Amino acid sequence: MARDGAVYACQSCGAVQTRWTGQCPACGAWNTLVEELTSRPPGALKLTKPTRRAGLAFEGLDAATPAPPRIVTGVEEWDRVCGGGVVPGSAILVGGDPGVGKSTLLLQVAASAARRGARCAYISGEEAIEQVRSRAQRMGLADAPVKLAAETALRAIVDGLKADPFDLVVIDSIQTLWSDAHEAGPGSVTQVRAAAGELVRLAKKRGLAVILVGHVTKEGAIAGPRVVEHMVDAVFAFEGERGYPFRILRGAKNRFGATDEIGVFEMGDAGLAEVKNPSALFLDTSGERAAGAAVFAGIEGSRPVLVEIQALVAPSAYGTPRRAVVGWDSGRLAMILAVLEARCGLSFGDRDVYLNVAGGLRISEPAADLAAAAALASSAFDVALPQDCVVFGEISLSGEVRPVSRMDSRLKEAAKLGFRRAFGPADPESSALQVTGASRLADAIQRVHDGAWDRS
Repeated sequence: MARDGAVYACQSCGAVQTRWTGQCPACGAWNTLVEELTSRPPGALKLTKPTRRAGLAFEGLDAATPAPPRIVTGVEEWDRVCGGGVVPGSAILVGGDPGVGKSTLLLQVAASAARRGARCAYISGEEAIEQVRSRAQRMGLADAPVKLAAETALRAIVDGLKADPFDLVVIDSIQTLWSDAHEAGPGSVTQVRAAAGELVRLAKKRGLAVILVGHVTKEGAIAGPRVVEHMVDAVFAFEGERGYPFRILRGAKNRFGATDEIGVFEMGDAGLAEVKNPSALFLDTSGERAAGAAVFAGIEGSRPVLVEIQALVAPSAYGTPRRAVVGWDSGRLAMILAVLEARCGLSFGDRDVYLNVAGGLRISEPAADLAAAAALASSAFDVALPQDCVVFGEISLSGEVRPVSRMDSRLKEAAKLGFRRAFGPADPESSALQVTGASRLADAIQRVHDGAWDRS
């Protein structure tokens, strides 16, 4: 029998049960229910209660609303993802794999903002002050007026932020904080929810911008209950493939800016360096393009990005051919292979297929369908695509090549980098490049086979 005041919280989804079971009824995960006491010991931290009002004051949609002020940190790629800077009173959650550089990035952001006049603090629950200071010296940030603290007690952090006025505070990380209002251990669902809720309320009440660092699970999702992602104003994912120096800050949620915006950095000995032109970084313009490679003109957030998609089609040495993909959706690859077989007569049943997005970038938009199909056909036919050609277009299950959004922006970015022609949907009325249009995938694959790249 459970003790008085005890509940069982799922460490995967945050669902609360009154009794223990081996499988969580909410998310189906096994052995994730942990007993947590809900009773609060004497002297525990009391959460702020909302102020009661006599009534509600309604306003119309046409009322004038001033744009929110911004704290411009000076790290342009970070400010781009934020929507122009950090909004005072907002809460931002930054997640990423261990060792990807979250602490390095946020220390640079805090130091840059402090040098521009903002009052900044960096509170670490994972490292001692000496470790943070040593990293700052290595990165050349020792002269930045950033206040440092090492603390995990939520009560002490909240009291310290109330006593000392700041404009921007970094909490590294939310999983290390604990509140004496709950008997669960640090990192549990209850503690993460309580710490995030109290810090968000403090940010809204005092106009303080709070940046929370979050750990991720082995599946890549931010650890803890999903309610934390609903509490905060913005959720950023800091991504990076092992073996590549490139790091990508991607906005998954932003109440004050565009979602899916990206900022690109390069990890070096002195920290993270901003990449002003990601297209030039992800492309290899030296030498002739080999068979199986296609340059995709994509859109990430508000900026066009060119990246090389590489494919290899080889005879299979086993009964079941392999399908391996890096940087793209494996389900999307399976669909493209099925369309190529059904609509274009290409057979992959006895061949291994490997697909890779060069540079460590991950692509999610459907406009990469035609570039992947062209790379696969190029490898299967052993025919290289033109060196000065970019490819984009969405493929339907019927084998139709469909138009994509912002075609003109893609073509202008390609022209800026020296490309002279494009292969994709129908030619727009005004374009920066010569476009070889194709309305059917079968026609596009035939052009790859024949090397016919004249304007349609």
